[in-house]
Amino acid sequence: MGALFPLARESVSRTTLPGSVRAPGAARAFVRTALTGRSAAESFAPTTLDERSIDDAVLLVSELVTNAVLHAGTRVEVVCRLQPGPDAAMEGFGPEETAGPDDVPRDVPRRPGIVIEVADLHPASTVYGGPESQRRGRGRGLQLIGALAESWGVTYHRTRKAVWFRLDAERAGSEFDAVPTSALGRELRFAETLAPIAPREQRDPTADWVDRGGPSFLAEASELLTGQLDENMVAALAGQLLVPRLADWCAVWLTTESGGLQLARVWHSDEHRIDALRVSLERHPPPTGLGSAGTSWPWPGVADSQGAGGSAVCFPLIAHGRSHGVLLLGRAGVPRMAEGVVRLSEDVARRVAQAVATARQYTRQATISRALQRRQLPMSLAHIPGVDTAIVYEPHGEGQTVGGDFYDLFPMGDRRWCFLLGDVQGSDPEAMSVTGLARHLVRLLAREGHGVESVLNRLNQALVEEDAEAAEIDGEQSRPRFLSLLYGELEPDPGGGGTRCTLASAGHPLPLRLTTRGAVAPAASPQMLLGIDENPDFHADTLALEPGETLLCVTDGVTERRNGLRQLDDDDGLSDILRECVGLGAKAVAERVRRATHDFSPEPIDDDLAVLVLEAVPAVEPQRMA
Repeated sequence: MGALFPLARESVSRTTLPGSVRAPGAARAFVRTALTGRSAAESFAPTTLDERSIDDAVLLVSELVTNAVLHAGTRVEVVCRLQPGPDAAMEGFGPEETAGPDDVPRDVPRRPGIVIEVADLHPASTVYGGPESQRRGRGRGLQLIGALAESWGVTYHRTRKAVWFRLDAERAGSEFDAVPTSALGRELRFAETLAPIAPREQRDPTADWVDRGGPSFLAEASELLTGQLDENMVAALAGQLLVPRLADWCAVWLTTESGGLQLARVWHSDEHRIDALRVSLERHPPPTGLGSAGTSWPWPGVADSQGAGGSAVCFPLIAHGRSHGVLLLGRAGVPRMAEGVVRLSEDVARRVAQAVATARQYTRQATISRALQRRQLPMSLAHIPGVDTAIVYEPHGEGQTVGGDFYDLFPMGDRRWCFLLGDVQGSDPEAMSVTGLARHLVRLLAREGHGVESVLNRLNQALVEEDAEAAEIDGEQSRPRFLSLLYGELEPDPGGGGTRCTLASAGHPLPLRLTTRGAVAPAASPQMLLGIDENPDFHADTLALEPGETLLCVTDGVTERRNGLRQLDDDDGLSDILRECVGLGAKAVAERVRRATHDFSPEPIDDDLAVLVLEAVPAVEPQRMA
């Protein structure tokens, strides 16, 4: 409870409560303490504040705080003012003045009284009093205030809204009551408030459900919509959420790239009416510039079977200042939706708009990412006469089509072909940029006539220079990018079969050669990574692949596959796998290595995986004419 401050003419106590279900109980305890304390007795002496006035004040503040928590959802400030009578405490006031808060008018009678003010931080909502509040689904709280309080009112500020009421500490004479006694008048007003009121118009039964289950429904809607990365799925979920709980039917339009509206989803509690309703709504779409929420919309005749009509309301789907579509709700059998239903629907529309905006942003980023990733790998692999080829490529990471590993196989002219298999440190966008640089630069250098050693030396120089430039720009935040690469040239022998292979391994797992007799041996010597030394001296190895022999090239996603403390290539594990592939074609060898890598551990693979298999095949003799 806030502190009680005695002033010259009145005593004021105040407290701030969170917008939770505990706020009404805390407000009741606060007001009762303020009205039964010592300051209250001193303020109203010699008048005694009777128990009925205290009970009335506790009841009314409970109703106001409950309304503020339910409909505003913000923190609530409660102020209790104890105003003395027209004795010495009232000196200095004119005949039509009294001490009171700024929100209370000055023309109330000069009698001891209690003024209680409840303020929330939602100034945009309108407060309805009398029977109108009940028809709008707001309960009987303000009707009780109108019946029990001597005066009450609402004050709208720029950032807050305050509802206040005043109760007399002593009962007024006949000039203030329209009934013989004030007590009898109070009972009659109270009974009239609680008595059922015949509605002037048909009440939407959904309003009662909104009062009870609105907050939990919003929480459910937020949970379902959060994380949806497809805008059409968001539109479908919106229909299932709103029908039939808030509406009998709904439609969702989404904006197109050209700025128009496209009907994305129509949902009806009677599935047989969906098609007819869709046709009707497509003929009469809402305007693209719809600005205000809760705009009434003409009722489509095909929406209900009995032709009784109903109420339809439009909500723009606006997020981050941009329109993403329109949500249209319809409720049959009611000429006007209750304010609580409209307000809750507006909250749902805001969440739908945010979900659509998030899904569209993800789609844009995913499209850009896929387009960039496609450029990191070749669109197709070259066909090499006399060599059977196979590639297995599995990037690590959900939704990734390219990782830190890369490959290529392309013709160079003069019956020569080049192949490469590389691995960039990391798998982030910067790693992918290095991947694209390396693959395209190797192609360019090879087609300009550079041999294996020259290609590796010039690629190393380019990486070192790029790292130096990045260090000058980013300073200590710059990280060097190392690259392992296996690069080679193939010259098939069209006459005798087989192929001549010249290759070099720069910090890459060594390629393995499988002979027709089942012998396995490394086909290159180890050398340093690219991008470390400015003046490396790379050299190439040359071998002849006889028909039926296989060259296996892998990245460290295969050799360093772990099972506890053990790696797949410990004790020449990869050689053992390849030795069992004698007699298999290139594609079968690649699949055998891939399956063995996955089966090595029950844990999922945590790195990119790439396998390139080259198998020399016998030369095909041309058929002789008979």
